[in-house]
Formats: sequence, C-alpha cells, structure tokens
Amino acid sequence: MNYSPRFRLFPTTEQRRAMDWQRNTVRQLYNHALKEFNQIPEDEGTLRQRVWMVRDTLPAMKDWWPDLTQVYSTILQKAVERIRDNIQNLGKLKAKGYDVGSLNWKPPRDFRSFTYRQSGFELDKKSGPNGRGLLILKKLKGETREIPIRLHRDLPDHDSIKEVTLKKDPTGAWHVSFCIETGTPEKPAVESIDTDDTVGIDLGVLNFIHDSDGRSVGRVDLDDDRKRLEREQRSLSHKEYESNNWEEQRRRVAKVHARMSNKKHDYKHKLAHFYTAEYDAVFVENLNVKGMLESGDTARNKVDVGWRGFITILEHHGEKNGCHVVQVDPRGTTKECASCGVSTDKPLWVREHSCPTCGFEIDRDWNAALNVLNKGLSKLGVVHSEATPVETATAVSTDGGDYSSIVVDASRVTEAGSPALKEAASAAE
Repeated sequence: MNYSPRFRLFPTTEQRRAMDWQRNTVRQLYNHALKEFNQIPEDEGTLRQRVWMVRDTLPAMKDWWPDLTQVYSTILQKAVERIRDNIQNLGKLKAKGYDVGSLNWKPPRDFRSFTYRQSGFELDKKSGPNGRGLLILKKLKGETREIPIRLHRDLPDHDSIKEVTLKKDPTGAWHVSFCIETGTPEKPAVESIDTDDTVGIDLGVLNFIHDSDGRSVGRVDLDDDRKRLEREQRSLSHKEYESNNWEEQRRRVAKVHARMSNKKHDYKHKLAHFYTAEYDAVFVENLNVKGMLESGDTARNKVDVGWRGFITILEHHGEKNGCHVVQVDPRGTTKECASCGVSTDKPLWVREHSCPTCGFEIDRDWNAALNVLNKGLSKLGVVHSEATPVETATAVSTDGGDYSSIVVDASRVTEAGSPALKEAASAAE
C-alpha cells in the first residue's frame, strides 16, 4: 500500500526564500502548461497523451525561460502532470454528483507545494541530535541545500522513496511528505473470524462514537480553541487588508485553525488505530453526510464531528493493520430493537431505548451499535448464530440487566440467529 508520512522542516531564512522562489516558479509553469493544454483539441489524443504533449515541450521552454534551468527536472515534469491528476479528481467528484467546472489559473495562495520524483533528494538520518536529520535537495537555489527535519517517528519498512513533496502551510510552516510503498498485511479469512473479535460502531453527535462492547467515546473539547479563534478573527477584521499587520494576524488565525485540525485528526487516528488493531472486523455506518448537512438541523455539530473523515481514516488503518472495515446501511439502526428487531419511533432527545415489545432497555446509541454489528456480520458473511441474542415476539418481564445478561419471558421465541423481526408479531396460538 502507498503510505505518505509527514514531517516538519525547519529551514533557515535563506532556505525559506529559496523554496518560496521554487514554489512560485513551479506555479507559473503550471499556469502556462494549463494554457497550452487547453489549446490542444480533445480529439488529438487521450488525457494522458495531451498532457505528455505539453510535458515534452519542457526542454524548449528552458531556452526562453531561464528560471526553469534552476529547478530540478522531475519537479517540472510533475508540475505538468499535475494537470492530469487534477482533471481526474474533478471527474471523481462529478461522478459523485458534485457540480464541478474546469481547472483555473492558480494564484500564489492556492499553489503551496512541489514534488521531487524518484531522484533529486536524499534523507540523512544520522546528522544532528536524536530525532533530527537532514533533507538534502538538488538544485535548490542558494548555497545551502541541507534542510533540518524532525523525524518524530521511523519510516516503515520500504524499498525506496518514490516521491518527496514539500508543502508550505497557511501558517508559514514547511512540511515534507515521503511517498513510500509498504507491504499490506493480510486480513483474516472471513470463515475464521470469531464474533468476539468484531465490533459495531455507532457515530453520534453528543458522543463521538458508541461501540457494541459498551464503550462511549466523547468528542474532542475545542471550546478554548474556538474562543481564541473568535478573538484572533475579530482582531484580523480590524486590520487593513494585505498590510504587514494583517498578514501577521492572518498567520495567527491560521495557527489556531491548524491546532484545531491537528487535534481532531490526531484523535481520529488514535481511535482508528485502536479499533483496527484490537479487532479483526470493524463495522460502521455508511452515513449520507452530504444529505444530513443539507437538512440544516444541528449542521454545525455534524460538520464539526467529521464522520466521513473518520470513516476514511478507519479504512486506512484497516489496510495497515489487516482489519476488515465494513460500512453498513444505517437505516433502522436507531429505531430497531437489538433484541427482537421491532422498530420503534423515538425523537432525537430520547437517549434511552426501551422496547415496548420485549422490554429490552439500553442506551440508545449502544442499541444502534449492536444493530450495526449484526448488519455488519451478515454483510461480511461471518457465522454469528451463537452470538445473536434469542429474539422474542412478546414479553411480560425482564431482569433489567445489561445486554449480555438479558432474560426475557416471551410468549413465543424465534430461532436464534434468524432474521430480526421488522414488526411486532402476534401472540402465539
């Protein structure tokens, strides 16, 4: 699998200027290449062939554009090929129903990175104190090309580094990503999975997640960061646009945004790593986040939680740790009883599930997580008849215990492992 760990760079002032100059030169090349690409008729070839037509003109460009001779050749090639990648990404968005246009000219603020491919770079892990190293770049303008790097973790086992991408964040900090290919661990065979090594996850608003084993994980507390963001944003609005004071304050606002984003990403990655390392299969709701946001109800909370981002991170860690990550249809997971399958409507403010048919009482989100687990087991094909609770049609009493110790007196008991009842059954004759 392709893996791109990210590290912080600590360039000197001279190196920052050199990288900014190189980034801006690559941006101008991209804009020029896009103009040339748009002039090529579509019937001249495929997307890849037309991009290569522009890329093949790079040697001739250097004759009338001397700045290109000071940029490493693979960086220039990758900048032109970026047109193809961007068009393909727009096509993917269009296939998902988004209204997309065409590629536009890139202003300086929107073009923040450049990429070395296969050569032109070297990583020296032995120079400097523990946890530090040097990233050596070829044809970087200036006398020194050895940029200090903080190696906060070891690179996974790999044969070679395919690409090195340097990116300037809105805060002004520089980071580098190493694109490497690592081995993909095999996922356990479906027939060998034990139901005890599986878990269902319900994604919530009040709590971040609730799983079928009874864990409830809260959301990241960002109240202090939001208050600071409001203060910094208010101060930015009082500055003259694009003045030196405005630019300095803009970076302060960007740092607050970056801190909040880093906290949320770190939280999601740690959770995803825990679940995919602890279980052989993880089942999660395939939520229609776009449709939920368009409904308008608690939209801010839904955006802030970032369900779709967590699902993507969960799938990434599933590949890394050899865990099945399966998305299931969320319909009915909240309304249906995990014990008998009877559907009961309940408003959002009701946080407890109490089944009028079998008397099963449990936290609302825990009940949904159990339903996600049952749906996931069926979708993945795991034999789970022994793990499925005995389903009841009608009930007269319950011991009030937890899910594992529930005892239901019923007038009729269906076979364990049979499909959940979709409506209350009539009394047995």
